[in-house]
Order: sequence, then structure tokens, then C-alpha cells
Amino acid sequence: MAARIEHLVTSGTFSLDGGTWDVDNNVWLVGDDHEVVVIDAAHNADAIAEAVGDRRLVAIVCTHAHNDHIDAAPALAERTGAPIWLHPDDLPLWKQTHPDRLPDHWLADGQVIEAAGADLTVLHTPGHAPGAVCLYDPGLGTVFTGDTLFAGGPGATGRSYSHFPTIIDSIRDRLLALPPDTVVRTGHGDSTTIGAEAPHLEEWINRGH
Repeated sequence: MAARIEHLVTSGTFSLDGGTWDVDNNVWLVGDDHEVVVIDAAHNADAIAEAVGDRRLVAIVCTHAHNDHIDAAPALAERTGAPIWLHPDDLPLWKQTHPDRLPDHWLADGQVIEAAGADLTVLHTPGHAPGAVCLYDPGLGTVFTGDTLFAGGPGATGRSYSHFPTIIDSIRDRLLALPPDTVVRTGHGDSTTIGAEAPHLEEWINRGH
């Protein structure tokens, strides 16, 4: 049975640099009837566990460590026994939310996370956060971009640990190099494609300066 992609939206708050905002987050599940990977355990461990059901949760993968993407990860790990994966460059952000619980494993650029026939290749794409990653599966024709690339442009870089020129380099070099029909599944909001976003790179650069 081929891997399939399931989508859940959870709601909560995002806090950084003394501000707090209400947010809706995309939680992505990639797997089949037997095993599954969760990408970004946001806000609601109960809802995510319900979506996993009786399947084996192979991994909880964090695209980055802003609190709205990781707040439910330890609770979900505790319920399911699944390990939490994060890029080590985001450890300072992780510790702001979970000072007493480290991730179980460190993500590395080029690593492949496998579940149910899906092969999710880790692309280190810093900018929105130092340890931000995207997960690309050519077989599924999709890339999970977290908050690095959205429908309409790059993720925000106005807060601590973020950097606009770095996110532009990440998008240009790592994401826009993917096939144009690759579906971009984001951390918030609607999906898009690489081909739909690629022509706008110069606009984003000009807008960002």
C-alpha cells in the first residue's frame, strides 16, 4: 500500500520575543494503515493521537522549534512512544518551550526518514529559524516546508533567531531547485506548488529589503 498524506489543523498560540498571537497550524501525517510519521505536533496531542489511531507512530518530526510547532510533541511522544526529531541548530528555541525535555534525535541535512514506503529527505533550510528543515518526498511529489515557504512567499524573519537573506538563500538553492509540479505543504494556510512560487523570488527579495 502506498503512503498517503493526511492533514489536520490545530489551533493555539505562538509566542516569541514577548508577544503572543493566535494561530492555526497544519499538522501533516504521512503513512499507511500500519505506520505513520507526524510532521509538526502542534497544540493538541489528543487530536493528533486520534488521527494516528492504532498505527505505529514512527517519528515526530519538527520542521523548526517555534513553540506553536512543538508544543504538543512531548505529550504525543509520551502517549505513543515515538521519538522526537529536531535539527540541533534549533535547540535554543526548543529550550524556551521545553526546558526539561530534549528531543530524542537530531535531524541532519540529507537524512531520509522512512515510513510506509515514503522517503522524506531532510533539507536544512535556515532563515525562519536556524534549524528549520523541509521534508521532500519525490515519490509523493511533495515538500513539507514548515514556515520556510508559504503560498505567496517566505516565512517571517522579523523576530529572534531569524534572518531574511538566509531564508532567501534556502528557498532559492534548496526549494526552487525542486521540480515545478512539487506540491508545497506549509506550516500554516494553503498549499501551493514550487512552480507557482518560483517566478516571484525577485519580488520577495525587493520586498524584503
